Amino acid sequence: MKRLMKISLLAVAFLTLSINSVFAQKYGHMNSGTVLSELPETKSADTQLRTYQEQLVKKGQSMATAFEKEYTEFAELYQSGKVTPAVAQAKEAEFRKKQGELQQYEQKVMQDVGAKREELFTPILKKVQDAIDAVGKENGYTMIFDTSAIANNPIVFAADADDVTAKVKAKLGM
Repeated sequence: MKRLMKISLLAVAFLTLSINSVFAQKYGHMNSGTVLSELPETKSADTQLRTYQEQLVKKGQSMATAFEKEYTEFAELYQSGKVTPAVAQAKEAEFRKKQGELQQYEQKVMQDVGAKREELFTPILKKVQDAIDAVGKENGYTMIFDTSAIANNPIVFAADADDVTAKVKAKLGM
C-alpha cells in the first residue's frame, strides 16, 4: 500500500512538473517587415537593385527601339514594292529571330535581377535572423512569431506575448 502511494505521489509530482513546464514557456512576437525596412543595409540594397534593374531595362528598351526602327523601315520598303518576295521572306525570318532574342533578353533580365536580389538580401536576412536567434536565446523565448505581412504564416493574434521588435532592433544597433 505504501509503495502504491509512493508511485501515485511520484506520478502526481511528475504530472505537475510537466504541466508547469508547458505553461512556463515564453512566447514573443515581432514584425520582421518593419525591422527589415528600417535597416540601412536594406535601403542600400534596394537602391543598388533598382539601379541594376534600370540599367538592364534601359539596354532592353534600346534593343527594342532599334528592332522597331528596322522593322518600320523595312515595312515601308516592302509596301512601296521595292523588295522582292525572297528578300521579304529572309527579312521576316531575321525579324522573328530578333524578336526571340528580345524575349530571351527579357527572361534573362528577370533571372539576373532575381539573382542580384538574392545576392544583396541574403546577408541582410541572415543578420536579422541571427539577431532574432540571439534575442530568443538571451531572453528565454520558446518561440517568436512573425506578425508581418511578409511572413509565410502571419500570426494575427498574439495574446500574452512580448513584442521583441525593439530588442531585435537593439541587437542590430538600430
